[in-house]
Amino acid sequence: MSAEKLLKKREKQLAKAERKAQKQHEKAQKKALKMKAQKVHHVPRDRVANHRGYTNRLTYDELVNAESAIGRTIFGPIPEGHQREFFEYRKNVWIWHESFVNPQGVMEDMTVRYEVRPNGVYKRPGGGNYRKIEGVELDNFRKAARVYLELIKTKLYS
Repeated sequence: MSAEKLLKKREKQLAKAERKAQKQHEKAQKKALKMKAQKVHHVPRDRVANHRGYTNRLTYDELVNAESAIGRTIFGPIPEGHQREFFEYRKNVWIWHESFVNPQGVMEDMTVRYEVRPNGVYKRPGGGNYRKIEGVELDNFRKAARVYLELIKTKLYS
């Protein structure tokens, strides 16, 4: 075979390989977008009980907000001017947040992140360092988490 024919054959092979790679890339992009849409977008309506005020599907953020609305009630009445949130952010990660205006008129807020690990529950207040919780504090966290899970199970999910 002449060098010219070999070159043309090789160019055809390269063009075919480029088209194949482009198709694979486009397919991967479509799959990634589809997965992202499934992950972030919606949870089927039939997973939510008492559909009052909800559209056919809820986004992840809407579910977190609905769970938090239930979670904030387990610590008793919320004083006027206070805002409270308590929810499971993701598996084994819990968030407690409270904000209010103090008597001097200054906004104060505190966010505490709890991580449940195989060797215990760790608390990280206000972006500080993690420390293991024990004793009464651990018992209180466990009780709050149990009550929260039971409430969202009965009031939000069926």
